[in-house]
Amino acid sequence: MRFLITGTAGFIGFHLAKRLLDEGHFVVGFDGMTPYYDVRLKKKRVEILSRSNGFKAVEGMLEDREALEKAAELAEPEVIIHLAAQAGVRYSLENPRSYIDSNLVGSFNVIDLAKALKPRHLLLASTSSVYGANEKIPFAEADKADEQMTIYAATKKSMELMAHSYAHLFKVPTTAFRFFTVYGPWGRPDMALFKFVDAIRHERPIDIYGQGQMSRDFTYIDDLVEAIVRLCEVIPSEDNRVPPEIAIDTLSKEAPFRVVNIGGGQPVELMEFVETIERAMGKTAIRNFMPMQPGDVYRTYAAADLLVALTRFRPSIDVEEGVRRFVTWYQEHN
Repeated sequence: MRFLITGTAGFIGFHLAKRLLDEGHFVVGFDGMTPYYDVRLKKKRVEILSRSNGFKAVEGMLEDREALEKAAELAEPEVIIHLAAQAGVRYSLENPRSYIDSNLVGSFNVIDLAKALKPRHLLLASTSSVYGANEKIPFAEADKADEQMTIYAATKKSMELMAHSYAHLFKVPTTAFRFFTVYGPWGRPDMALFKFVDAIRHERPIDIYGQGQMSRDFTYIDDLVEAIVRLCEVIPSEDNRVPPEIAIDTLSKEAPFRVVNIGGGQPVELMEFVETIERAMGKTAIRNFMPMQPGDVYRTYAAADLLVALTRFRPSIDVEEGVRRFVTWYQEHN
């Protein structure tokens, strides 16, 4: 099949594109190569993807409609997967405008482009951060999610709403998936795992926010990619509506649109996560306990029933194994 994927120089986009290329698909990757973190890491990912004859890279910003159209013309996509975004919860406190430009204007451009291209399926990356101050656990897709804690989360929820309206008006089959703390090799240097491993290796203190009382539903990158690949084939329609006795389906009554969590539903306490890293590295961390950061939430916890019902797959690689794989990669590449 032919895919247009935004964000292929990024962590998740790289892994997804590599998986699809390994399976023989044609992928056009679109990325702005922004300097939010070390561009050398992004270039290395693109270099690896470019070893495949089935991959073509187009550089451009999501806000540049003309650049997006150039990528679409090259791809002639059957499936569009929109992963590119301005990421990072804390950075959204420092530079909120970049989130408006990328996650609202840029995402609208992708959604509007899909209206013209009429792909079989449009898939969009959202986030567990949209659940915000939700106190009900686990977080289920049908839960009310109107109290976002950061502009990052607000832009992602807004993207979902825009996509639903377009799915309704123009009948573009659309799935928005909400990611839960994705980690693994080739991950972002600003994420906790990368920062902790790097600090422990160089005997620097690690900052542990919320006094270590937080928990996260960690999702290993291979599990995430497997879920996305399977969801590509589950095009939202009444033909695959899930019976309520199995899971609460978010398939819209007004549009071919669905929201799906991608998470295993096995949250891990932050201190357990740190201890797992210490075991994998054979070193003890210097711990610097800190108060909660603005915009942080104490826990994330995915309800995975809908994902399992749609794909017969549940993320299952545990943190012990996932962290070990990351540490092995880090030691080989840093």
